[in-house]
Amino acid sequence: MDLVQLEIFKAVAEHGSISAAAAQIHRVPSNLTTRIKQLEQDLGVDLFIREKSRLRLSPAGWSFLEYARRILDLVQEARATVAGEEPQGAFPLGSLESTAAVRIPQLLAAYNQLHPKVDLDLSTGPSGTMIDGVLSGRLAAAFVDGPVLHPALEGVPAFEEEMVVIAPLNHAPVQRAADVNGENIYAFRSNCSYRHHFEKWFSTDAAVPGKIFEMESYHGMLACVSAGAGLALMPRKMLQSMPGSATVSVWPLAADFRYLTTWLVWRRGTVSRSLSMFVRLLEERGVVRAEG
Repeated sequence: MDLVQLEIFKAVAEHGSISAAAAQIHRVPSNLTTRIKQLEQDLGVDLFIREKSRLRLSPAGWSFLEYARRILDLVQEARATVAGEEPQGAFPLGSLESTAAVRIPQLLAAYNQLHPKVDLDLSTGPSGTMIDGVLSGRLAAAFVDGPVLHPALEGVPAFEEEMVVIAPLNHAPVQRAADVNGENIYAFRSNCSYRHHFEKWFSTDAAVPGKIFEMESYHGMLACVSAGAGLALMPRKMLQSMPGSATVSVWPLAADFRYLTTWLVWRRGTVSRSLSMFVRLLEERGVVRAEG
């Protein structure tokens, strides 16, 4: 096995065909076919499922792709480090929507000014989706709700968010979940950690929400709650950033549920130069701390 084989395998896996991969890495298709077969013989497994003119990764192929990406990234990182080069290349970063909206814009702008050769690509989504992206190698790191206990991940705490329940303006006081037992709520998809936190708040008080309406944005949640259609949970800082925040009533949660810490996480043992510079910037700006 050599680096050329890994680069060929990665290209074919990402393009799904020999011809497309060959065009991308400027090699003849027959050479790619031969090198892929040699790699499979060396590993003793089929990395692809052949379907006419297309190739689909086998289960073993999906697993191997993750390692191939990590090996190639480490080689690139090693070359840059030995050459004394500044961080460069792709740096795919994931984030919770609220963190991307109100916590990190200035941080990303500063990082871009310091390291203009880094191609920072930001994706947003629920914690579950972001963690999957880090584990698969699609994301170099991500801001997620923590602490993250997965054995393959490590990270640092970044922000402490105060979580609040928002309700229609004329709603009765919300002191505990039992006060809103059976009421409809608005939340993100089921892999959202904030949704899990909201549901746990209900269940711990022997209460249950009514219907759960899945939304795609905090702005949508705010509009629905403002119209008197239900409740939602969100970070106070996110709420304060949105027009219309005064059209709902705001209720803090009890101490056990009031604060959640956002972490920056990455796959254990895969700290690239771009990521290490990003963490350093967090530390220099005093961002890696709890905020009361």
